[in-house]
Amino acid sequence: MPESDFEQFEASELFCPRCKKSVPVRKRLLLVLPNGDKYDYLCAYCATSVGTKTISRRPQPQLIVTH
Repeated sequence: MPESDFEQFEASELFCPRCKKSVPVRKRLLLVLPNGDKYDYLCAYCATSVGTKTISRRPQPQLIVTH
């Protein structure tokens, strides 16, 4: 399976160290970076940060017009 197929995974549950169990998570935009957006995964019960994910932006194609 190509590596690009794994870029689209989204976490639905992660381990929360405060709740001491696997919990549903909410994704929140943390930072807007020049190369992509960084998201924070928060525990749905206590709002503890349980992970991050950076989604890279694809470079915009440039159109060069010459005369």
